[in-house]
Amino acid sequence: MAQRLPGGTDTRLGATWDEGTDLSTGQWQKLALARAFMRTKPLLLFLDEPTASLDAQTEHDLFAHYTAAGQASTACGAVTILVSHRFSTVRTADLIAVVDRGRLTELGDHQQLMAQGGVYAELYTLQARSYA
Repeated sequence: MAQRLPGGTDTRLGATWDEGTDLSTGQWQKLALARAFMRTKPLLLFLDEPTASLDAQTEHDLFAHYTAAGQASTACGAVTILVSHRFSTVRTADLIAVVDRGRLTELGDHQQLMAQGGVYAELYTLQARSYA
């Protein structure tokens, strides 16, 4: 991405700068994710809708990276918190917390929440139908 900017890595980012270059939403998101991954062993990684503006291939690659990094870091007590409305994204999480109208309403892994038949199961099934 940097090589495509007018000044390379010296380009000022943001329209508020004189001669600043603005980025697309997806480009800003990729930059934020790159900054997050600069730390090789964070104890806490908080990701809020990290793939909302990304294409399908980049989303897949990113989650492959999250999964590998998460599995490698659990031994040292690291925690990754992922906020997402995409149920396919959170399906493999160790623990899923469902928040409805600002309240924690369900807690468990994918299988437990599907067995409960609550909001998670309803919304997961609804999204899954779109891909069938």
